[in-house]
Amino acid sequence: MAAQFLLLETAASLHLELSCAITKLDELPGLWDVLTGNMSFVGPRPDVPGYADKLVGDDRDVLKLRPGITGLATLKYRLEDEMISEYVAKKQNDGDTRPMQEIAVEYNDNVIYPDKVRLNCYYYRHYSFIKDIQMILCTVLGKKMEYAGEVI
Repeated sequence: MAAQFLLLETAASLHLELSCAITKLDELPGLWDVLTGNMSFVGPRPDVPGYADKLVGDDRDVLKLRPGITGLATLKYRLEDEMISEYVAKKQNDGDTRPMQEIAVEYNDNVIYPDKVRLNCYYYRHYSFIKDIQMILCTVLGKKMEYAGEVI
């Protein structure tokens, strides 16, 4: 009986964790940062240290944006970990013998990060309050949206 209860409790906990991760409800503590002015509801996610230093030219416009709880890149790369895992698995299946972390960094540096910069620069240059509301709703509801002719 205790084992069944533990299994049920574990399943319920996992369901809640997955639901929070998918709908980004785990970002609710970030509301405090929004209320205190340290973050915005919509904007680029803070970068991993060292990446902002790689920005050059007009790409540095991203740094003018206040970090946000959600944004274009957040929506597009909602399942970023899974995307990276799939890329690593494909490379390894194709015979790549490098360490998994090295393959993952390659994918991030050559595909994901440049695309995030592109999306965030576009957002900076084409700000729309209506699109911000749409991004917030899509984040909460786990939906996709169209932005600049691209499904995000």
